[in-house]
Amino acid sequence: MSKKSELRKAIAESEKTLEDLEQKRIRSQSALLYAYINQAPPPEADNEIFNLYTQLIELERKHLNNLKEELDNL
Repeated sequence: MSKKSELRKAIAESEKTLEDLEQKRIRSQSALLYAYINQAPPPEADNEIFNLYTQLIELERKHLNNLKEELDNL
């Protein structure tokens, strides 16, 4: 397989991973928003999950950008 096709495949996989992580973060974000609307303290677990997925999303975005840059430089 050529380098370009490998990179395109890796980009597609990274985009799918990013989409999955964002969906998972939305679940905890909903719980945090619900607590905020009801003026209740948010569950600590949801807060930690939201922060974890946010960090994973940032890392995956950096990885995706690196892959795209590498593809553009070929």
